[in-house]
Amino acid sequence: MAQEPSQSTDWPEWGSFVDQHGYLSWLDVSVVRLEDGTAVLEVEHNEEFENPVGSDGYDPVHGGIVATLIDTASAFALRTTFDEPATARLTTTDLNVSYLRPATGDLRARAEVIRAGGTTGVTDVSVTGADGEAAVGRTTYRLFRPGD
Repeated sequence: MAQEPSQSTDWPEWGSFVDQHGYLSWLDVSVVRLEDGTAVLEVEHNEEFENPVGSDGYDPVHGGIVATLIDTASAFALRTTFDEPATARLTTTDLNVSYLRPATGDLRARAEVIRAGGTTGVTDVSVTGADGEAAVGRTTYRLFRPGD
């Protein structure tokens, strides 16, 4: 996949966060870009992630992997809205995924914060693969700001 210039907020620990997270490290999630209100994450194609449907070429990636990318990219984007992203506390309260076509090849999720208030954050996310946009999603998170 084409790499975007690496930019980040004051949260240089994102790499160790992924490394210490069993599921995200197993997926080998990489953070391509992280800046105020935006996160771009990638997962390289891995046959272990495929649904064995017997199609020509790549079998599509399991929808749970796509949903994980939507959820995780959202969390990273929302963390950028905190003064101290490394210690931010947040949890998913709603995850909506619309699958548009089979997800194939390397996957890239781009999350944009729509709103990050005192206690609630909302993001929109697009996941693209080898065949184009595979899914879109919207998340809502409970944000635990200092003093909550």
